[in-house]
Amino acid sequence: MLLCSYKFFYKKCFYKRRRKNIIKKIKAEVKKIQAIYVRVSTEGQVEKYSIPAQIEGLKAHVKSCCIKRDIDYNYKIYKDPGYSGASLDRPAIKQLIQDCLDGKIDTVYVYKLDRLSRNQRDTLYLLEDVFDNNNVQFISYMENFDTTYPAGKAMLSIISIFAQLERETIMERTRLGLRKRAEDGYWRGGGKAPFAYDYNRETGMLEINPERKVIFDLMKTLRLQGYSYPELSKVTGYDESWIQGILSAKTNLGKIPYKGELYDGRHEAIISEEEYERLQEIERQRSKNQHASHYLLSGKIYCAKCGAKYRYQKWGQRIICYCYSQQKSKPKLIKDPNCDNLRLDSFEIEDSFLEQLFAMSLNEELFRETFNLSKINLEDELNERLNKVVKRIENLIQALSLDIADEEIKKEIAKLKSEKSDILEQIEDIKKKERATKTYNQIKNLESVWKDMEFKEKRNVIESLLDKIIVDGKTLKIYWNVSES
Repeated sequence: MLLCSYKFFYKKCFYKRRRKNIIKKIKAEVKKIQAIYVRVSTEGQVEKYSIPAQIEGLKAHVKSCCIKRDIDYNYKIYKDPGYSGASLDRPAIKQLIQDCLDGKIDTVYVYKLDRLSRNQRDTLYLLEDVFDNNNVQFISYMENFDTTYPAGKAMLSIISIFAQLERETIMERTRLGLRKRAEDGYWRGGGKAPFAYDYNRETGMLEINPERKVIFDLMKTLRLQGYSYPELSKVTGYDESWIQGILSAKTNLGKIPYKGELYDGRHEAIISEEEYERLQEIERQRSKNQHASHYLLSGKIYCAKCGAKYRYQKWGQRIICYCYSQQKSKPKLIKDPNCDNLRLDSFEIEDSFLEQLFAMSLNEELFRETFNLSKINLEDELNERLNKVVKRIENLIQALSLDIADEEIKKEIAKLKSEKSDILEQIEDIKKKERATKTYNQIKNLESVWKDMEFKEKRNVIESLLDKIIVDGKTLKIYWNVSES
């Protein structure tokens, strides 16, 4: 048995050594090259940075660096004669970038940093994203910039910091420029122009688009006549929320909005101040009506089958409640177009809810039973326990700082923190129950005063007590706001 184990161990070691030798051999075959990049433009000729002069100086420098680093003197020359350094649209630099990404380059050498690029953003891109991210070193002969040494890497970090500062400065200048344009009445440019306008890049101004102006006038007129957004959507084919945004845009008044401020624009207004204010008044009234429910349980009834809300609707002399999935006028509220949950008269749902509410308001025991409320107040006892636990945690943390029974203390602290969390939860439950008790005092004998209460007062009671009602055929399940323990 021992002999077999020894043979297996020897065989394992043999294959392990063999695998290492193969990897070394592969690495030896893939020799990275030293890249010499040279560029010259008409301006460069004047500066006497000719291609031959750059190559001659760099070849000697590459050889010297290879000897110092004890690596093979294996180089490749990348030449961009007659190309400007203002952009990276150069054949040799593109090939150099690709070779760096392919892992073929060890170090990139340039005669001077501006030979690489005259654009600071492009220079930083090459140094950080291309060279540094692909483990390629960079050496600039004239500036003595060398990332093979710690000082060179530190210099790269400094360049990155200043580049970030420049980017932020440019952004700040851009913001100031946009504000200035707005103050002068010009459109900020970029992005989409307002619906009824086109942006003229030459003048920097908004110009009315005749075709869309017709559509805008139609939407404005119908809205002022009392048409709803769903009705406008059917007429124009545009989304409801988009129509709302189009009609409320302040650029229609001939204004230029920017960062919460409003400036006089140079473009022509397509709506009067009076019409705009009337539209806003309609919008305010709509918002008010949306939040003011006219039905007792509006927004509180849900379908058990698809999860959509139930809606109220007049049906002749009746008011019925049915699932929004069965109402095609509001596609966004449809959860399942095939939902077949029952339609109920509103009084069936409301009477069931009020029956249970009034029963609890007349019977405190039933109220407490519904919410599983205890009459025993444990808050003082729990607070006392909490203080003791917190004190023990503090003492253990102090002992931990003295390196006393490190692991055991950590376990004990974790246990106490868990206990602390449980106590806090119990205290919160008690507070909820106290709030529930106050709630009961508010609804005590509610049935006797219900008929004399205003609709708003009734809704306030419902908002404070009722979470939701789930309708499943003829079955109703009521969920209350007061949390059960």
